[in-house]
Amino acid sequence: MFARLRAGLAVALTALSLAACVAPQPPVPIASTAVLDAARSNAPSPAGWAEACEDWDEWDKRAQPFRIHGDTYHVGTCGISAILVAGENGHVLIDSGTRDGARVVLSNIRMLGFQPQNLRAVLTSHEHFDHVGGLWWINRNTGAKVMTSPQAAPVIATGVAASDDPQFGMHAPMRPLVSQFVSAIPPGESVTIAGLTFMPITTPGHTPGALTWQWESCEGADCKTIVYADSLSPVSRDDYRFLDHPPYVQAFRDGIARLSTLDCDILLTPHPSASDMRDKLVAGDIAAGMDCAAYASDGLARLEERLAMEAAR
Repeated sequence: MFARLRAGLAVALTALSLAACVAPQPPVPIASTAVLDAARSNAPSPAGWAEACEDWDEWDKRAQPFRIHGDTYHVGTCGISAILVAGENGHVLIDSGTRDGARVVLSNIRMLGFQPQNLRAVLTSHEHFDHVGGLWWINRNTGAKVMTSPQAAPVIATGVAASDDPQFGMHAPMRPLVSQFVSAIPPGESVTIAGLTFMPITTPGHTPGALTWQWESCEGADCKTIVYADSLSPVSRDDYRFLDHPPYVQAFRDGIARLSTLDCDILLTPHPSASDMRDKLVAGDIAAGMDCAAYASDGLARLEERLAMEAAR
């Protein structure tokens, strides 16, 4: 018995000795101006994304990243958006995609010449697995904290959908993220992360905690307001009726109204095809076509159609 103890102690001491010989790893350098300039110059063409992807494509289908405007990039898959906003003091990611899609997101960030460890925060659109199911993987590989709505925060921290989500019970739980890495942000107040400023706009309806994000991205003096408008589709489980939840429907309408009035030079959405992104890229102008007002109008029409269908039953 004592011989085994002595042998185990020897192994432990050897491991400690070897660990002491390993040089400490240097911190990952922040992105310099040269790195940002190189990413702008060398990012793959948006046309490549449009060629590889189809409308309403598979959620985890790999796609190359491309630059949207300034230091804003699409780093998601063919079927699910993830947006990177890069800065000299750190980067911000919006949405992770699915658990498998998050691997594509991290790979695309590296492809652009950035270090994922320089992510300072991940912002969220809405609390469903296709858009935030990969947050655990992103956090594990980068340490980035998640900033989300008060309604979405407990969903992300537990992995379980809220009971007032119209799709409650439809999807398997997500892998939870330790609550210390999840922050709820006050609605309607801008947040500044590593010198990058974003405005969260509450647009509940598709989920209770849905957020739309607005920020400015510049190429020299050419600054554009970009809006990442959350999903507006009134999708639910079979036994859910929106008409049975008047306050929820009113909040849905109010969010659509807020979205319709936003300054919106470039419209992006969690599902690229919801804002005709592929068509815009094929045409060579991501700022053309559907804007926030048109997107909101379409969302309101679908809500009204859903309510009318429920009333007719």
